[in-house]
Amino acid sequence: MAAAATVVPVAYQANTSAAVPDWLNKGDNAWQMISATLVGLQSVPGLVILYGSIVKKKWAVNSAFMAFYAFAAVVLCWVTWAYKMSFGEKLLPFWGKAGPALGQKFLIKQALLPATIHNHADGSLETPAAAPYYPMASMVWFQCVFAAITLILLAGSVLGRMNIKAWMTFVPLWLTFSYTVGAFSLWGGGFLFQWGVIDYSGGYVIHLSSGIAGITAAYWVGPRSKNDRERFPPNNVLLMLAGAGLLWMGWAGFNGGDPYSANIDSSMAVLNTNICAATSLLVWTWLDVIFFNKPSVIGAVQGMITGLVCITPGAGLVQGWAAIVMGILSGSIPWFTMMIVHKRWTLLQKIDDTLGVFHTHAVAGFLGGILTGLLGEPELCNLFLPVTNSRGGVYGGSGGVQFFKQIVGGGFIIGWNLVVTSIICFLISLVMPLRMSEEMLTIGDDAVHGEEAYALWGDGEKFDITKHGFYSDDTSHPKTSTGATQVV
Repeated sequence: MAAAATVVPVAYQANTSAAVPDWLNKGDNAWQMISATLVGLQSVPGLVILYGSIVKKKWAVNSAFMAFYAFAAVVLCWVTWAYKMSFGEKLLPFWGKAGPALGQKFLIKQALLPATIHNHADGSLETPAAAPYYPMASMVWFQCVFAAITLILLAGSVLGRMNIKAWMTFVPLWLTFSYTVGAFSLWGGGFLFQWGVIDYSGGYVIHLSSGIAGITAAYWVGPRSKNDRERFPPNNVLLMLAGAGLLWMGWAGFNGGDPYSANIDSSMAVLNTNICAATSLLVWTWLDVIFFNKPSVIGAVQGMITGLVCITPGAGLVQGWAAIVMGILSGSIPWFTMMIVHKRWTLLQKIDDTLGVFHTHAVAGFLGGILTGLLGEPELCNLFLPVTNSRGGVYGGSGGVQFFKQIVGGGFIIGWNLVVTSIICFLISLVMPLRMSEEMLTIGDDAVHGEEAYALWGDGEKFDITKHGFYSDDTSHPKTSTGATQVV
């Protein structure tokens, strides 16, 4: 029996039509919003939990808060001026004009990538810029969470000693003068985009930049206290794994959302991301077993991250077999630089990169960009890239040129971040200390925030061996007649 027809008020019909115009691709828009949410969850709570758990107990609150603060600060800066510097009208070949991105309700096709490719001799259009059919607000938010996670990844290099006020100042400055340059140059129509350098989802814009800027900032801030450098155990390995799991699963949005459409590239990107991450994790773990006789849980997380980072610049542009190759290399080369080179290179020994962000993000990101220049499949490249006939070196033709472009593009990101991060740190140091005081370094969270991660004791409660002793809940352990644990 047919259902009765529903009478829709005229006013409601009009509102519905305005909210869903003919040009809107609801499927693409839904996937873009989901992807943005997944990337946001990588930071809050993903990296907040991971950072708060992987550090020494006395730095749990400070480390988690640095990530929490950076996310909020980037959101406001992004919509106020930084989005347009990354994806707006060209100011310089590597930088866009600053401006607000508030109330963006119109078709993104009109403003996403205004610069198009004119490589033909007669000046005609070779390949049009990306033009998804959904509101600007979707793009602004999607790119916002990318910018936020970049600053949070960078924070991993300076955990456990950076002055929190200096960090609060550093975040908007670095976003403005470093991140926006890489984003515009490679994604927003800048000179590297025009030239055809491949960065599918941020291997250069996010990971290479955060890794280089992180180790540069670590140099300027200085090392942790001697005690912290010698012994820095994670305060909660299980919670660290929970944060790592959010990071891994959230990468489906990180790489799957970057074609700006729910298409073939996005499906390939999600599958390849998981293939590479799993392979890299296993390779890193087996190297730990072979050389150190124990599978390290932290090492497994590092291997997972290097795999996710390495596949990022080419996630939707390579075949599954290439993702395995990239996983093998991302699980071994960063392992070698972290476990062997770092311990023997005096310069790296002097710089205290707390979580090894240089190895897990800069090395893995640059490696991924180079491998994309070798393994990028021609048909997949043509679905995504602004320059036609792009291909990896193993496919012949102009592949060697692409490999060269990848090296040059990575070199620009490295050089810019070294110089600009140094300038920012130097200017901040003229106003306030970059590093905490020795007293704060000794005490930790309680001195910096007046808060501690774990309230193990009640207000004013004293340690009582009958209540808090190691065997206080073990009835099988011998006790004295007074009930106190007997020392044996």
